[in-house]
Amino acid sequence: MNISVCLATYNGEKYIETQINSILPQLSGNDELIIIDDGSKDKTVDIIKSLNSRYIKIFINEKNLGHVKTFEKLLSLAQNQLLFLSDQDDIWIESKIEIYKKYFDDNDVLLISDNSYFIDNKGNEIHANIVKLSKESSQNYSKNIIDIYSGTAGYYGCGMAMKKDILDVILPIPTYIESHDLWIAMAANMMRSNLHIDDKTFYRRIHDENDSLRKRKFFKKIFSRYIFLRSQVEILKRLKKIKR
Repeated sequence: MNISVCLATYNGEKYIETQINSILPQLSGNDELIIIDDGSKDKTVDIIKSLNSRYIKIFINEKNLGHVKTFEKLLSLAQNQLLFLSDQDDIWIESKIEIYKKYFDDNDVLLISDNSYFIDNKGNEIHANIVKLSKESSQNYSKNIIDIYSGTAGYYGCGMAMKKDILDVILPIPTYIESHDLWIAMAANMMRSNLHIDDKTFYRRIHDENDSLRKRKFFKKIFSRYIFLRSQVEILKRLKKIKR
């Protein structure tokens, strides 16, 4: 299967070259690295262009869309069958794509989610108290959905890859969605087409700018539960339309 890596950038000049250089050696043939910059004010775009790779396709949003809509746009632009999501500040291990391809070959699923090592802003490996996924829980679909509601699900877009077929359900992403990764994970679990792998396939950078790691206020948490309920209802509607 050919690969489309979908990478969103925004003021990522500190780490973007390191991340891209961990991805490019794993691409071949008709693979592509699609990058959308969401209005960076630094040298992110210049750095990307300077890499001058035939695999890179870069787009620049005319106005800031935020990460959810930027990833939606990335997925809509992807041309290949196997789609990876990527953050701008992580580092992939050398065999990440190879590992995922094997799991997709051996398992009839639409979404695979993995685990990671953790590094600080200087690239030093550190410990992080973040929920991990286990292969054994892959088919506990109802519990996985409950974990999404409770905020204890270890789904992160930077550790996801999917078959393009899932786009029929997840696109377009509703405007009220706060986390594209939880939206995708919710859909995959409702479709009973979800696999967790124990492998750690990338180094996830932990620093103050990580949006997904910021603590949320109580009322914000309550509102998020409402969003998850709306998400479930919307996904059910889309699944019914597909089955007709």
